[in-house]
Order: sequence, then C-alpha cells, then structure tokens
Amino acid sequence: MTTATTVAQISSPASPSMNLAITGMTCASCSGRVEKALLKVPGVAQATVNLATEKATVTGDGSVKPSELARAVGDAVRQAGYGVVTHEVTLQIGGMTCASCVGRVEAALLKVPGVSTATVNLATERATVQAFGEVTDASLRAAVEAAGYQAQAAGGPTTSAPTAVPWGSSSAPVVLGVLLSLPLVAPMVLPFLGVNWVAPAWLQWALATPVQFWLGARFYRAGWHALRAGAGNMDLLVALGTSAAYGLSVYLMFKHSGHGTPHLYFEASAVVITLVLLGKWLEGRAKRQTTQAIRALSALQPDTARVLRDGQERDLALDQVVLGDTVLVRPGERVAVDGEVLQGRSHVDESLITGESKAITKAPGDRVTGGSINGDGALRVKTLAVGTETTLARIVRLVESAQAGKAPVQRMVDQVSAVFVPVVLVAALLTLLGWLWATGQWETSLINAVSVLVIACPCALGLATPTAIMVGTGAAARHGILIKDATALELAHAVTTVVFDKTGTLTEGRPTVVAVKPAAGQTRDTVLALSAALQQTSEHPLARAVMERVQADGLSVPEADEPQALAGRGLKAQVQGQEVLLGSKRLLQERGLQAGALADDAQRLEAEGRTVSWLMRESAADSGSTELLGLLAFGDAIKPGARAAIQRLHGLGIKTVLLTGDNRGSAEAVARELGVQAFRAEVLPADKATEVQALRGKGQVVAMVGDGINDAPALAAADVGIAMSTGTDVAMEVAGITLMRGDPTLVADALDVSRRTYATLKRGLFWAFAYNVVGIPLAALGYLNPMVAGAAMALSSVSVVGNALLLRRWRPLSAAASVPTPPHEARLAAGA
Repeated sequence: MTTATTVAQISSPASPSMNLAITGMTCASCSGRVEKALLKVPGVAQATVNLATEKATVTGDGSVKPSELARAVGDAVRQAGYGVVTHEVTLQIGGMTCASCVGRVEAALLKVPGVSTATVNLATERATVQAFGEVTDASLRAAVEAAGYQAQAAGGPTTSAPTAVPWGSSSAPVVLGVLLSLPLVAPMVLPFLGVNWVAPAWLQWALATPVQFWLGARFYRAGWHALRAGAGNMDLLVALGTSAAYGLSVYLMFKHSGHGTPHLYFEASAVVITLVLLGKWLEGRAKRQTTQAIRALSALQPDTARVLRDGQERDLALDQVVLGDTVLVRPGERVAVDGEVLQGRSHVDESLITGESKAITKAPGDRVTGGSINGDGALRVKTLAVGTETTLARIVRLVESAQAGKAPVQRMVDQVSAVFVPVVLVAALLTLLGWLWATGQWETSLINAVSVLVIACPCALGLATPTAIMVGTGAAARHGILIKDATALELAHAVTTVVFDKTGTLTEGRPTVVAVKPAAGQTRDTVLALSAALQQTSEHPLARAVMERVQADGLSVPEADEPQALAGRGLKAQVQGQEVLLGSKRLLQERGLQAGALADDAQRLEAEGRTVSWLMRESAADSGSTELLGLLAFGDAIKPGARAAIQRLHGLGIKTVLLTGDNRGSAEAVARELGVQAFRAEVLPADKATEVQALRGKGQVVAMVGDGINDAPALAAADVGIAMSTGTDVAMEVAGITLMRGDPTLVADALDVSRRTYATLKRGLFWAFAYNVVGIPLAALGYLNPMVAGAAMALSSVSVVGNALLLRRWRPLSAAASVPTPPHEARLAAGA
C-alpha cells in the first residue's frame, strides 16, 4: 500500500464501476480507513482509494442493484467520518405517455453507477436524480435515451412563461383526425336521418391510412422504443390494437374486392386514434393548468430594477443587481429585490408571499419582499437577497420540489404499472383465443381483443397522484402555506394531535418587561442593568425586551465577559469580576436558592401567565455561594387568531397540546385562555422531542408547530413539522410545512388542504383502478366495441386530471369568515 493509492480486490469485477469524490482525507491512513469501510459494504467486489485526487472507485459484484450499492457506499464513507460529494440533477424528459414510462425511465436512471435515487414525475415530465458528484449529466441523458426517451437539462419550464405548443401536441392533429374520421363514422349515424350511405372500400382505406400512419405515427414510435427496451406502454397497446383493426379491414377489403363492399373496421382504427389524440390534447391542457399557480408566482418577479449607483439612477437587469445596492421603488411598482427600507414610508401588498390580504405598513428598518407591490409612497431599499436566494425564488423552488416528489401511496401505483401492460397483452391474447374457441369467427375474436388493448389505460394510474399533489401544493402556496414534500402532504391528512410551542407561535413573541422586583438590599435599576449586561449581545425575544426597557429608562449597562448559554435554563457571564446568572426557576433551584420574600410575587405573576426570570450573582462574601438579586417578569400578548386556530383544530377532531419551557403558571394561563386541551410546562428543548415521541408512542399522529431553534428537535421528531416563517431558518429547514405568516389559523388550513388533497388523490386512484377493473372485462366479453373503448380510454385520463383541478377551488377555512380574496389570488384566478 502506498501513501497515494490503495487497492483491494476480493473478486473479479462483475458490474460497472462507480467513482466518488471523498472529502476529509488527510493521510494514507485515511485512505486505508475509507477502503476498509468500502470493502465491508455487501456487494462491493473492489475498492480503489486515491489520496492525491481524493477519489474512490468502487466495483460491485453484481449481487446488489447499482442504486442500492451507491446508497450503501455513501453511508459507509460517512459513517467512517468522511464526506461524499453528491449533486442533484433535474432532467426534462420527453416521450413519456403513461405510468409504465415513468417506471422505465426511473429504472434506466437507477442503473447508472453512482446514482442513489431517481424520481420521475409524469405530470411535470421531469426526473430528479441524486448521484455522486462524478456522475455526469451526459451519462444520465444517455441512459434515458437508451430507454427510448428524450432528455435534456431542465431549465425551469414549469416556472417560466408558457412556450409555444409543438404541432404534435396542439389541436391540429385532433381536428385533422376528426375530419378524416367523420366519413367513416357517417354510415352509423345517417340511417337515423333516413339516409343509407356507405363509403366505398377504397375511400375508407384512403381516409383511414393517413390517420393510422401519419397522425398515429407517434404511437408506433413510442411503442417501438418500449419494445426495444424490453417493456410496454400505452402507445404499444394503441399501436397493436389499431393495427389489428386496420390490418383486418385491409384483408377483408381485398378478400371481398369483387363482391361489393364488405363490413370493414377502418372506422374503429381511425376513431380510436383520433379519440386518443383528443384525450392527450385535453390532458396536456389540464396538466399545464396544474402548474399555472407557480408560473404566475414566478412571473411576478420584475425583470429590471432601478438602482442608485454613484448618485445616478440606472435601470439594470435583475441579474446585475448585487447585495448592498440601493434600489428605488416608485408608488405602484413591484419591489425588485428582498431588502430593508432605508428611506420612505408606504403600504406594501405582500399577499403573494403570505396570503395576507391587507397591505402592510413599511418604514425605515422594515423588510420588504421582492415581487410585492408598493403602495402610495416612494421607497429606497437596501438589497439583502437577489436571484435564487430571494424569498419568492425559494418559495417556487420549495413548491416545485414538493410537486416533483412522490407520495408513499405512489409506490403501490408504480408496482401495478410495472406489470400493467404485460397483463393487458395476456388478457387480449386470452380474449382472442377464447372467442375463437367459442365462436370460430376471426373477425369477432380480433375486434374484441382490439377493444381490450384499446380500453386499458395506465395513464390514469400515473396521473392521479402527481396531479393531485401539484394542484394541492400550488393552491396551498397561493395562501401562504408551503409544503416541502409529498410525504409531508400525505402524512398531514392523518394528524390526530397538534403540539404547539408557546412563544412566537401562539403568542406574539415580542415580550415586554412588565415587572422588576429587587431582592432585599438591591435596587430596581441594578437588577435591570445587570440583566441587560448579560443579554446585550443576545437576539432572544426576552433579551430584546430587557434592552428596550433599559434604553427607555436611560440606564447605563456594564460590560459582560465570557457569556455562556445554559441550555433550557438561562445564561451566565462575568460582570464586574463576578459571575452573574439569569434564568428560570430550574436554574434557581440548581443553585440551591429559595425565592424567599419574592416567592409571593413570583407566584402571583406566574398565575397571571407571566414568564419569570431570576437574577443571581456570585456572593461577594462567599465566593462559593450565589445570592439572589431579584426577578423580572415578562408578558407576551396572545396572537389574535390563536383562539380561533385552536377551535378550528378541535372542529376537525384534532387534539391540541401546549409544550413550553415557560413556568407552569404561564403555560396554564395561556392554555386556559385558548382552550388548549393539555399542556406541559418547564420542558427543556431536548425534552420537547421526547414529549413528541411519547405522544407518537401512544398511537397519535403528531404535528409539531414551532418557530425557534429550540423547536427544531421536536419538529424533526414529529410526524409532520410545521414552522412559522417568522421564526428561524433552522426551524423552517427541519419542518415539512412552512407557514409564510405567523398566523396560527394557518395550521388548521394546512391540515385541511392536506386532507382535501389526499381525498382527491384517493378519488382519482379509485376511478383509475375501477375504470380498468371494470372496462377490461367488459371489453373481453364483447360488450364494448373499439370506438367506445377508445373514447372511454381517452376520457379516463382527462377525468383524473380534471378531478385534481377541482382542488384549485380550495380556500382556507379562514377565508370562509368573509376574508377578502388576496389581490394576487385574483390575478392567479384570472390566469396571470
């Protein structure tokens, strides 16, 4: 073994190698440890680690799927204490027509060495791939193309303005198909008008042939690609079915060429293709509508900004604006960037972000969001975020991520879709043989087999779940509810208990100092000044309350050294050479102190729902002991919508629990006022997660609502984490759902939209399954001719997508209480 490269082999390579970049290696022993970790992974035949290039090459023995091996290899390296470079690639996929296509594209991508996960969405026609950094986009595109589809880098088509529809996807083929098919269908309709007319055989052939081989060429191409890949799809079924009807008609035409016009089936093949084209066109229109909300949100971002540079106003493209630039916003204009108001006062409509219908007053020091509409005043704004880091861009990215994901229920659908086409082909063959055995008539047998091929539709199965999720997440986003992924959406519908943090969630999170009680021998100003010394660098809401009170009273604040947070208890620091502590009753008890004369005051304040903090200092007389200096009481107003939020959850049959680190009196007062059914007080941050897990252990499906860093463990421990955007980035990162304004009534709305979406999803899946379960046997028994079967197949996909589009009518529960429609909602409804 050298210091640069180590190689180990336990068998000859039996599968392609995968390359991965390793981070954190510093010496030969590091490469040795990584190598040993890799060789312990089941399925690894050979491992090569190069310290100089910081790369590893792993070859499997063929016993494990490439994607499973990639995940195991990555986990092994991380567990060994090193990092693996990974990246996410999004591809736009062309040529997919049904759920079977989705499975085939996913399978092709997962076979690429180094790919750990691949998710394909039929509705958005996008593939999202997680892979090692060494996996190239070209190799992924090649895998997709080898499977018979087209792939290109996704440039955000779902969020950009709609582009021109290709001829093949427009209504033109449908119109041509109708015109060519009408004379073929006319003999079935004209007798009702007293007219008996049948087109000559040669004319029927001339009309049906362009429909079959020109307008229907797409089915032959896609079906051929599927066959080459060793699989089947809807296009193969249509191509086989219509070709059988067309071929039978040509055979009968020549067989009876000298004996008049025989009964032909050209109308069946032509009408089926026309109806399928009609269904695909309607389906495409409906699918484009499912992404309308996100496209409209993206379109709200201005293309240019008026920037003040070197004393001059310049109109610049948005990508030329940099952090720190001063942007001028005139009355009635859209704010171009996320930033802070430097000068001016105005009212700003932020309804596109928060769903809040009322314009918000903005003054110097306030934040504004790019894409919002300025009201009647001119503003100067300091740029704080541009490009992909703006709030609007992050919202679009988050919603698109949710729409690209798969709900757990989709796994069952994928399993059915994988075997759907082979099962239909077998059913058609059995229908042919069964009718041939029973009647001896080739024509009847073949036509019934054609009906089975044509009516089977895996498209509806593939569209039911993603379209419901896309429309549901889009509707929620329009009202300020961001759902991070499909799993959160599916889990949220089953929530039985909602656990709330108190401060900043049910209360305003802007506490004020309502009482200062000094201990004997101390003064009020001393207690306030020392408390401020401990907290002058803190961003905690209680710290801000103390600093505001000190500034209002004009007190001087001493310097504090070595500040240290005491998790769940408070904080301490060195002030004027002595250790000073400020914290909860728990900290007071840990220091062996009694409240003494302040006990009655503390009990009264806690009973009023106040948060009490105790100030202590190392005793001057005895350096080993601590003396009590006094207490501070904080009051935090309950949010206006908090009581309504709790009542709505109870109306949905959901239990409520309050979980807070505050004292029992404060927790009990808030719970009593809001009607919360249970509460836990004086809970440490780490214990919040334990409390949530205990509820889950009792069979409850738990949603945790919080806004702070201390809530992050509990948010992660819950079945569904719900974060307020008014809180910390950590909380929003952990949570599965983010509420874009600090209104607790949105919690019930988030659960309601989840329930509605899941109900829509299940309804779509039911009809997709029921349609095939009922339709295929009816066709096999001869009760459906190919034209009726084709019409039913075409309409099944349209009905499933149409069912999902009904979700666009969803409105929050709060909107039912005569809340005006947000301005941006009116624009979206108008197809902005």
